[in-house]
Amino acid sequence: MSGGPAGPTGSPGEDPWGAVRPFSIKTKLGALVVVAVLITTGLSIVAVHTKTELRFITVFSMIATLLITQFVAHSLTAPLDDMNAVARSISQGDYTRRVRENRRDELGDLAETINVMADELEAQDRQRKELVANVSHELRTPIAGLRAVLENVVDGFAEPDTETMRTALKQTERLGRLVETLLDLSRLDNGVVPLRQRRFEVWPYLSGVLKEANMVAGARASMASGSGNHTRTDVHLHLDVSPPELTAHADPERIHQVVANLIDNAVKHSPAHGRVTVKARRGPQPESLELEVLDEGPGIPRSEWHRVFERFNRGAVRRPHGPGSDGGTGLGLAIARWAVDLHGGRIGVAESERGCRIIVTLPGLSSSPR
Repeated sequence: MSGGPAGPTGSPGEDPWGAVRPFSIKTKLGALVVVAVLITTGLSIVAVHTKTELRFITVFSMIATLLITQFVAHSLTAPLDDMNAVARSISQGDYTRRVRENRRDELGDLAETINVMADELEAQDRQRKELVANVSHELRTPIAGLRAVLENVVDGFAEPDTETMRTALKQTERLGRLVETLLDLSRLDNGVVPLRQRRFEVWPYLSGVLKEANMVAGARASMASGSGNHTRTDVHLHLDVSPPELTAHADPERIHQVVANLIDNAVKHSPAHGRVTVKARRGPQPESLELEVLDEGPGIPRSEWHRVFERFNRGAVRRPHGPGSDGGTGLGLAIARWAVDLHGGRIGVAESERGCRIIVTLPGLSSSPR
């Protein structure tokens, strides 16, 4: 490619003037010295031509030099005071303040560095709060399920037989796995969260997830009835897997997070005696999987589709349909998206004649997870 003559490279080792910027502090201080010398020289020349006494010239020269020095000093110390105030706020836990970046010298570079540091600290503080919320959200499900089993045994509604104890054991094991999973969340941003992918049969796996969802709903109903509140136990869960021998290759624990949170969200927004359908189909690639969760609620406006998977987004339009239901913490769908992203899959809201329809696509063996 042709062009004009090449300019200086700007390397300090080759061109000592390459590192000097026209608005740097060094340039300003050099200009201050030059201006002071010029003023003194000019006044001296005026004194010689007008025969003015030297002492007057000296006084005028000192006053002019001091005024210019004061102006330059103020331009250098004012941003330092601003940076000091912002740094003090950051040390006290306030990460919202920023330094004005309206300079083109070394102080401007320092202001930009302080603002970047404040952004990173604010992001870390937000992630720490989100981690606490994630822990509360994810531990609630197995604890509620385990409590339901034990309360049924204590109250005499169920016998402590092998099947009941096996259900309690599964909840305890899931609780332990969740603790390990939530510890992995702290490493999420570094992209080192492990995936334990394996081949599994979809029908029995999803049947267990739906059974857990029913059990958790019953546990919440039991706890809510004691406090005078209500929760959803009238929604019917339906499973549709085709073909019945369908298999998939993924991390079962992560997919459990996806399906459980999608069901929980769908149940909250279902009408009285509504129906939530979980469909599973074979994807286009080997061992890939397409999941669909459909409810009969009010649905999600198209304008909200891009926001439903954001953390803490509870939806200004979508309100829980059932009596006494609340919008939750706004983390369920965000956790579902996080788990799908780890697999390199896709999750999104799809068109539906009625209610909300969310489709999850998992790549199976066709691609490596992120």
